[in-house]
Amino acid sequence: MKKSLWGVIPLLIFVALVVMLYRGLGRDTETLPSALVGQPVPAFSLPSLIDDQRQLDPALLKGEWTLLNVWATWCPTCYVEHPYLVDVAQQGVRIIGVNYKDKRDKALQYLADLGNPYREVIVDQRGDFAMDLGVYGAPETFLINPQGRIVLRFAGEFNQSVWQERFLPLIEAGEGAP
Repeated sequence: MKKSLWGVIPLLIFVALVVMLYRGLGRDTETLPSALVGQPVPAFSLPSLIDDQRQLDPALLKGEWTLLNVWATWCPTCYVEHPYLVDVAQQGVRIIGVNYKDKRDKALQYLADLGNPYREVIVDQRGDFAMDLGVYGAPETFLINPQGRIVLRFAGEFNQSVWQERFLPLIEAGEGAP
């Protein structure tokens, strides 16, 4: 009797592993949960990239749906997503950039060379604002509703598929708006 029980244990372990792996196949591994979804954008007072004499604050992110895109010149994926950000901005979507732990002259040259999709760029040279947002690294893009609350956080390349499947439906549904 004991011998047959020991023979079943490897089979049970195998079945348990198969079940765990099968459940993992259907999971969305690109979505990063954020405790800030539904919360106002964290407070900040940081300079503008375009006019370093001007201080920007969360009031900048109120009034209309806004994409808040965290980027840097040292980020290879930021170069990949940049042309699509330019396309979306040309469609009238409001995009505010957060230039993350970067050098001002390189960031300005980047925008001059590749085009500027941003209505404004917040300089976060120390990364404190990004840390308050829970950013792991660039690029990350947040959807901010007209009341200045975070509706969605997306880590990785912002592209047409991400825009159409994740961001646009939330805007069209008025998700997160009062």
